[in-house]
Amino acid sequence: MEGSFVLPGDVVGSSEEFVPGDCTYARGGTIFASTTGLIRIDPKTRAASVMPKANAPVKLCHGDIVVGEVIDMKESLVILSLAFKKGFENRPLSDEEATIHISNVRNSYVKDLRHLFSIRDIVKAKIVDERQMRLATGDEDLGVIKAYCNRCMTSLRRKDGKLVCPSCGNTETRKLSSSYGLGVV
Repeated sequence: MEGSFVLPGDVVGSSEEFVPGDCTYARGGTIFASTTGLIRIDPKTRAASVMPKANAPVKLCHGDIVVGEVIDMKESLVILSLAFKKGFENRPLSDEEATIHISNVRNSYVKDLRHLFSIRDIVKAKIVDERQMRLATGDEDLGVIKAYCNRCMTSLRRKDGKLVCPSCGNTETRKLSSSYGLGVV
């Protein structure tokens, strides 16, 4: 079983024995593969997963964490070009765009998006609606993870909750991720 090669729809295990993990689903007491790959069993959680071995496009689902670049801004929307899904960094997303509505930026009132995002910012966000590709950045670890100075395009550094340009001294604000500037997704 563990390490066996499966195709979508193949039986991975029983719901009595395991819980469905990544790339699997349960129906009628049986766990099935949702992609082509190798069966993996987590001995601690008893989760039966399938490690993808096909070159299929990455599937984006509700709750997934994605990273993208701000390509446009409207009065109440930020538009991102998505780069990748967390956990699938080596599988880039192509031609996938998503939006962050002003109501999904913070867990509090937001008056002006231009104080929280800027064109070319790199943003980490959570998918809240995979059909319309709507994202949210309300959690502490979500938000801008890399930003550039609006004056000289130098990478901004975090200092006392604000962003400061090391070249021209310009100070800016963003909806920062707790991992801003760490190079960690």
